[in-house]
Amino acid sequence: MNNFLITEEYNFDFFIEDKINNNHRDYLTWPIVYFLKNERKKSAYIGETTDVLTRINTHLKSDEKKHLSSVNLILSDLFHKSATLDLEANLIKYIAADGKYALKNGNLGISNHQYHEKKVYWELFKSIWGELINRGIAHQQLKDIDNSDLFKYSPYKSLSKEQIKGLKMILNCLLDRNAKVSLIHGGAGTGKSILAIFLFKLLKTDLRDFNYTDFDGEDKELFSLVEEVKEKYNNLDMALVIPMASFRKTISNVFKNVDGLSAKMVIGPADLGRKTYDLVIVDEGHRLRRRVNLGSYYRGFDNNCLRLGLDKFTASELDWVKKQSKKSIIFYDQYQSIKPSDTTRDSFKKLEKESSTRTERLKSQFRVRGGNKYIKLIYKLFDESSNSSVEKYKISSYEFYIFDNLAEMVDRIKKKDHIHGLSRMVAGFAWEWISKKKPEQFDIVIGDDKLKWNSKDKDWVNSKNAINEVGCIHTTQGYDLNYAGVIIGPELDYDFEAQKFVVYKSRYKDKNGKHSIKDDDELLEYVINIYKTILLRGIQGTYVYICNENLRLFMQRFVPLYVSKISNKKIDFLNEPSENTIPFYDLEIAAGTFSELQESGETKYIEVESSLVGNEYFACKVIGESMNKIIPNGSICLFKKYNGGTRNGLIVLTEGRCIFDEEYGSSYTIKEYSSKKIANDEGWYHEEIILLPRSTDRQFKKLVLKYDDVIDFKVIGTFVKVLE
Repeated sequence: MNNFLITEEYNFDFFIEDKINNNHRDYLTWPIVYFLKNERKKSAYIGETTDVLTRINTHLKSDEKKHLSSVNLILSDLFHKSATLDLEANLIKYIAADGKYALKNGNLGISNHQYHEKKVYWELFKSIWGELINRGIAHQQLKDIDNSDLFKYSPYKSLSKEQIKGLKMILNCLLDRNAKVSLIHGGAGTGKSILAIFLFKLLKTDLRDFNYTDFDGEDKELFSLVEEVKEKYNNLDMALVIPMASFRKTISNVFKNVDGLSAKMVIGPADLGRKTYDLVIVDEGHRLRRRVNLGSYYRGFDNNCLRLGLDKFTASELDWVKKQSKKSIIFYDQYQSIKPSDTTRDSFKKLEKESSTRTERLKSQFRVRGGNKYIKLIYKLFDESSNSSVEKYKISSYEFYIFDNLAEMVDRIKKKDHIHGLSRMVAGFAWEWISKKKPEQFDIVIGDDKLKWNSKDKDWVNSKNAINEVGCIHTTQGYDLNYAGVIIGPELDYDFEAQKFVVYKSRYKDKNGKHSIKDDDELLEYVINIYKTILLRGIQGTYVYICNENLRLFMQRFVPLYVSKISNKKIDFLNEPSENTIPFYDLEIAAGTFSELQESGETKYIEVESSLVGNEYFACKVIGESMNKIIPNGSICLFKKYNGGTRNGLIVLTEGRCIFDEEYGSSYTIKEYSSKKIANDEGWYHEEIILLPRSTDRQFKKLVLKYDDVIDFKVIGTFVKVLE
């Protein structure tokens, strides 16, 4: 039995007072929520009140509301003022995103009402929503709305205190005759796009519809600033500039479905050449372009510069924004600049120093459920000066794993999409887009796995076949995903000897993204920014597959390896080899050297996937807690035979006469390798070799082997992954 009532549909006219008096006398001074609508025009208004007759009569006299033709009341003995304010805000958000009605509400859901039983009333709201669907007032399930762009980018949302602070700064900038630019810094997921859209709707809203009782003291201060801006500018001629065509298309669709806004208000930078605006708001300002690697856009860029009287060789689209707007608001993240054509960081630094520029920073994380802890981890991982201080990732509220099997990661993303929706595969630009002209062919081929790039370049995230394709930075930047499966391609690697990331220019396939770049460090910065950006798309989780072995080994220091139920099953030990086996050596029973152990009749064999079969791989059991940050005690692990090359930073199985490891009781140990070398006229030699534990137990100390100790020292194999 429902603990609420949605009344029958009453005609919205001057006879309604009698109907409410006769049918709902007990609720005349009780908190209620009401839903006004015009079915033919598909417009609606949602409100809450403790004095229903006065409020309804006020609406009947309003020019804005008189076209509305019917009303439903939502009643419950459980309602109190906080609950109805919360219910009103939720209905505004979800009805607006449901898409059936264009809302006439002006209060935009600014208030975020907090009260003791908020979670309980959320359950009540879900029941009310189900009844609204039954009545035909709403038509989409809440889960589907949550994944929609209309909901994610809706202006009918509450803002954080940090966002409200930024909003006030922007409004004060509009009122300050000496201020021309508001530059809002904010990393991925800090709500830049939401704030940009919210501000646009706020400045286009008729303020007569605001309900003052919805706002606390701080909100009233904001409202006062809005009134001043409205009074000063009356009706601002505005545009929202979005540089990326795909994301611009998405936001245009959002504007099309919001009362008072229009898709024509969302423009590309090139459209600025046509007219000047009172106010230009720029989202994703880091993607404004300059005259570098523009491809077919060179002519359009040059013509716009000529039209605006700017030098095409020194100007950028940022200059177009400044020239074509009386005031501008630019949302910017320096770490999401991903191509040489992007306006330089120095240009933004120069802008920030100008006396007419006001700046604000957004820091709180709204997208990723791993919060700022996850964000800091991603930035630290790719920062060579600080990644040594990174602790292994562990946040229960967010899934972050490395996969060593690409097919398994693709399968898991598809399962997540089936359950939660909006889960996608994304990759670095390390493969040609062959399927664009030859749809029957595959683009991304890794071993036996074959995948295709996105078949659509605009709004791909929401396209019908997106779950079976792989998006790139250009089709995902700016978007939210529930789960992201990220492929780090063969263009990015890690050099353990130099302890730095490296980029292979020949493997990076975005021609406009690398043409004219002569310095590999510059290209490396762009490539790392790409991966930082796509690793911050997933709301509930991020999965990673890494093509290059060294980079995968480096990342596995900090990110746990995904262990599936299949790979977690008991390993069977066989007495004889077969075509799908590798040898297993038990270090605990070793009496002589490793070479003798390989020839021992005690050797067992285990079955592995076909790609690991061959004479390069073997398995050992790792015992003890000295490496438990990476290898749990008792794990059976895969090793690759060492055949030369750098070892610094790798986890290695070593053998040496001067090694005594209490956990093995023999001359073997498994540790992270590091060394110091000395060069002389005859070449170089090891001054010392350091074998480092990676343990949560600080009692384990590093093993230091001096020059005399390393004469018979051997690296037998490098750690690849845990098998069981």
